[in-house]
Amino acid sequence: MPTRSKIQKIELFHVDIPLKKPFYPSWISGYPQLHNRFTLIRLTTDDGIVGVSAGAAFETEREGLGELIGPYLFGLDPTDIGVINQRLKEISYLGWRNSWIEPAFWDIRGKMEGKPVYKLLQQKEEDVKEVRVYCSTGEIQPAEKRLECIDKIRGMGFKAVKLRVRSPTIKEDVDLVSRVRERVGEDFGIMVDANQGWRVTIIDEPPLWDLDRATSFARECEKLGVLWLEEPLDMYSYDELSALREVAKTPIAGGELSAGWHELKIMIEKGCYDIYQPDATFAGGISTSRRVMEECLGRDLGFSPHTWTNGIGFLVNLQVYAAFPRKTYLEYPYEPPGWIPLSRDAILKNPIEVSSRGTVPVPDTPGLGIEIDERALRKYGKRFYLLTQLRLALQSIRRMGLKTTLEIARKKGVR
Repeated sequence: MPTRSKIQKIELFHVDIPLKKPFYPSWISGYPQLHNRFTLIRLTTDDGIVGVSAGAAFETEREGLGELIGPYLFGLDPTDIGVINQRLKEISYLGWRNSWIEPAFWDIRGKMEGKPVYKLLQQKEEDVKEVRVYCSTGEIQPAEKRLECIDKIRGMGFKAVKLRVRSPTIKEDVDLVSRVRERVGEDFGIMVDANQGWRVTIIDEPPLWDLDRATSFARECEKLGVLWLEEPLDMYSYDELSALREVAKTPIAGGELSAGWHELKIMIEKGCYDIYQPDATFAGGISTSRRVMEECLGRDLGFSPHTWTNGIGFLVNLQVYAAFPRKTYLEYPYEPPGWIPLSRDAILKNPIEVSSRGTVPVPDTPGLGIEIDERALRKYGKRFYLLTQLRLALQSIRRMGLKTTLEIARKKGVR
């Protein structure tokens, strides 16, 4: 019986990429974001296969993460996704959620099997060369400024845009969408995100929507031919979301930052959304996204993952979306001058650019298709954790003594 690969090296990096201009995310109203920050994990097997993933970060809040996850993940078979997810679940009981780590194991598995990850997820294996993307804006802007941006993105090749609405009144929100529709005509796609799913009020306090407001706005979206209305209510307002979906003819979308399958299952069973958008770096990893995707196929629902994190997060969710046979549009984060590919993708060898057809290529290399620019990683990243076999042994002996360390090693060896 062939020897299974094992995780023999774990590295964690703080990555901090300065933005050329401040970016004001609509989901943190009033906050000037000056950096693209995330935590990078790099796993290496005993036979030299490397898997990477990344999780969005506000600051360096994961400074002690390695001490928590290292002993849990070290020595695992990287292809045993079930055990990996169980370990990550157990870790969440002891610390914070770590769904973003799981895709690194899929990266390794894809490389071991010589396939891009999307082919591991497909029900029927087939090649996918490219997918259509929509321009996902990220700021609340006055109509005149937004119209200038719309002209630019149309020239870039996009065939659809997502607008953010969080004005004090419905009238102002409707006016923005109406003016954009007038500018782009009927053949250009418009989505609208109300960012009510997970409100953050650290600086400003934007209006809190209720079912009446969401219903009124959804009816206006119907008149304007909006492709979907995203997160019009709190993501845990299951009954209200279901009620909205019953009366709204505009499709309702959401589910991006759910904690995992246990929450998404409730949403699906209660009929909260027409289109599900789990982000594999937040909502339970690639395994959960695949489960949601399969439910969407069986129930004739839409599926279009959230991707607004960083270039690595985009590539993770691109692989998931490429496995879905009924494709429409995938989110492409873009809000110049603050949030552009050079800032979003700064540690990748090649920034992810949109083609003149409004598409992005799907990597055909084994794994997730993430190629790290080591020079850029040295510039923007700082390794804060490294675990190897020797380090793990010394750490254990120092903390628990030699006898206890040997006993733990014996128990793990017979499992």
